Order: sequence, then structure tokens, then C-alpha cells
Amino acid sequence: MKIKDGFVLTEAAGNSLVVAVGDRADEFAGYIKLNHTGAFIWKLIEHENKTADELARAISAEYEISENIAKADVLAFEKALGDAGILA
Repeated sequence: MKIKDGFVLTEAAGNSLVVAVGDRADEFAGYIKLNHTGAFIWKLIEHENKTADELARAISAEYEISENIAKADVLAFEKALGDAGILA
């Protein structure tokens, strides 16, 4: 999983928001609000491609949950960002 160029994570009023910048802003209007886990995943894939298994292991370690639960969260996150056209 990797983020397309032109999307950034920013903080506003205590919220983690994904917004489009540059030419991408013409294609994607608005923002996506991420929870803590979503922001954690974003930071892991912001500049580097990671597999769902790698992300699940990182989430499992960070939040002390099973890798199976973490992987389900990763796959849901991947679907949401994929549906929004944010993944490369």
C-alpha cells in the first residue's frame, strides 16, 4: 500500500486530515478525517510501500492487539483510501 503523490496528512483542531495539494486538489475536493490508527498507518505508508502484513504487525505492536484484528483494520483502511482514489 502506498499513497499517491499530492496527498498529505495535516492536523487541524486536533483532527488528522488527509487533503489534496497541487494538481491533485483539482481532482479531489474535500478531506478525509482519520482516527489515531488511520494516522498511524498513513505515516507508515506516506513515503514507502508496505504490505498489509507489515502494517498489521506494526499496528499489533503499537496498540497491543492481535495481528488478525490489526489486519482487518488495515484492509478496511486500504479499501477506504482505494475507493477515494488516494492509493497508488
